[in-house]
Parts: sequence; C-alpha cells; structure tokens
Amino acid sequence: MKRASILLLFAAIAVFASLPLQGQTVTRCYAHLPQYIEDQFEVNYSNGCSGHDEPELDPVSSAPGSARDLTWTVVLPMNGTSLVSDVGPTFWFGGTVNDPKSVFGQAFLELQFYPDSLVAKCFSDGAFAVNYAPNTYTACSPVWKIVPTGKAGIFNETAAFNAMLEDSANPGNPLVMHAGDAVTIHFFVTPAADGFHITVTDLNTARKGTIILNSPSEGGPLMPSFDSQQLGNALSWGGVSDTPNSFVWEIGHASVFTTGGQFCVPGQTICDSYDASPWAGFSPIQIKAVTFGDGSAPKSWAVVSNQGGKAEVAKSCSAYGGPFCIYPWYSLGVSGLHYGVDYADTRKDFGQADQFQQTRQCGGPFGSDSTYCATTILH
Repeated sequence: MKRASILLLFAAIAVFASLPLQGQTVTRCYAHLPQYIEDQFEVNYSNGCSGHDEPELDPVSSAPGSARDLTWTVVLPMNGTSLVSDVGPTFWFGGTVNDPKSVFGQAFLELQFYPDSLVAKCFSDGAFAVNYAPNTYTACSPVWKIVPTGKAGIFNETAAFNAMLEDSANPGNPLVMHAGDAVTIHFFVTPAADGFHITVTDLNTARKGTIILNSPSEGGPLMPSFDSQQLGNALSWGGVSDTPNSFVWEIGHASVFTTGGQFCVPGQTICDSYDASPWAGFSPIQIKAVTFGDGSAPKSWAVVSNQGGKAEVAKSCSAYGGPFCIYPWYSLGVSGLHYGVDYADTRKDFGQADQFQQTRQCGGPFGSDSTYCATTILH
C-alpha cells in the first residue's frame, strides 16, 4: 500500500474514533459540587452522576426581591475552529431553593444548557440524554438535594426535580435555540407561591418555554431561599460564599461527543476545559445584562471558583500556563461579559485566573475558612 494511502487510512480511522458518539444518543448526569468536610460531611453522587469545577459569575444587589425576580439576557456561543461542547458539557443559570427534604432545608437548581445538543429526555434522577446537533442548544432543569444515609457524616446527593425546557408552542418537545441567538432567562415567583418559575425566550425566533419548580416528591413547590441577591446569601451545603443566583460554566469534564463527557483534570489531553486553544476557537457567550424585578441592574459583579482557580491547576500541572494547564476566566468585552480566555473585543480580564481566590477564607455553617470568598470584579 502506498504511503499516501496508508496516511489516508489512518486519518479516516482517527476521524472515526474521534466521533464515536456523534451519531447516537448520549446519556450523562452532572450534579452540583457539595461541601466536603472529612468525617463530618462527605457526599456521594448517585450512580452515573459526577460534579467537579463550577466557576461562577454573580450579579450582586441588595434590592428587595432581587433574588426572587431576575432576568438574564445573553447571546449563545457559536462554534468556530472548535466546538462549544469541546470545553465542557454544560453551562447553567442556577439558584438556591427551599426543600424540606434536603439538609439545611435547601436544594440547588441548575438550568443546564447543553451546547451542540438536542435533548431527547430529562430523567428524574437529574440525568439527560442528547443527540449531537452542532450550534444547537436545549436544556433541562435538575434540582439537587442532599439526604442522610443513616451513617454518621455520610450523605447522598440526589435529584429533587428535573424537567425538559419545552417549547410552549410544541409541548412535549424541547425549546430549540441556536448559536448567536439572543435569549432571556427569567426567574420569578407568582402570588400562588407554586414554585420558582423559569421562562426562557429566544428573542430571535420569539419561541419560549416555562418550567415551574413544583415537585410532589418533595412536598410541593420549590421556592427561592433568599429575598435579595447579596453576597453571603449562599447555599448552606455549598463550597462558596456567593449570591443566591449565578451563572456557571461547568468545566472539568471532557466533551460528551468525543470522549464521553468523563471527569478530567488539568494536564490531561482530553480535558479541553483547561486548554486555551479550544476556548479561543469559538465565539464566546455574551452576558449582556441582568435586570431585577424593580427594573434595576446589579450594583456590582463578583466571581468565585469552588476549586480555587489556579489552585486546581497546581494539583496536576507542574506549572501554570501552556496547553491543558490554564484556568479560564471571566472578562468584559464590548459585547458583554464572557467566560473563557481573552477575545478580540476584551477590554478587561480582571487578572485572568487570578480573579479567583485560591484558598478558603470565608465562613459558613461548617465554620470559618470553610468556603471560597467571591471577588468583586465590577462596580
């Protein structure tokens, strides 16, 4: 066989091997990372679920009701030389809700957007099933709770609720959004107190869908735990001192379509989450605004990582920087707030990965220095 033919054969095999899951339905589960206190608060995920690295962006406000009525306006990322799904399986908009069947009486909502994905099903255990669809976004809304196992200090994390974000004009089918679309995500309550409402509207197509967090298995409505969007109004079983509602890009998992979405860490060559090149290869998310129910905007913006940013990289890379050994960051561009690396329109990057506190210096139910403090990046 000629050398050119051999090279073509190996190239074809490599392409086939890198796309084993793009032609089939993929089922995965990504839960919320809980606090860990050895022998006191050790949490196990449900079978098939995992959690890892959740760098977040917090819109801060002391306005009454700001944690109970807020609207995010974003433009969805677009594939380029890399896929958005390469750097992680989901980004989400989340918030703390009351749940009498969870420890501390609190559970955590994640409205998970799945890039390059058409949702086939959202499972009651918090998992999701998707098919590959480039530049397409669909969503599920798992709510995570912590329950005792009966063994001192050992707990399980399970789902209190999960639902597909359905197209209101086509019930039973997902609301399908596309890269480059402007989207609003409105969290609000009603006088009926029937659960936190989430309405997502695609401004490009005028299609919308609503989820109401009402879980019979949990005793009914899951309502927001806090009234105002202030730092310190944090999930009691979480690892950060943050605001009640936040945006997070879930990193530390490989692509669900090329490597199965497995847990990964900095330094691993399957872990594009920690490599600058894939982030630079697509158009970033544009977080245009957050508007509270009274019409006001955030008084400031803060960021925090539940893994300590650069501290996470130091665990498995000999030095910070270089391929697969960076920690993505939030930046301010002309078009809005981004997450990833510095982009063409970046105006401020807030020290890049240094924007995240690397040691626990804030308190919580587990005592002083038990959580990561948020860093204010914009006033």
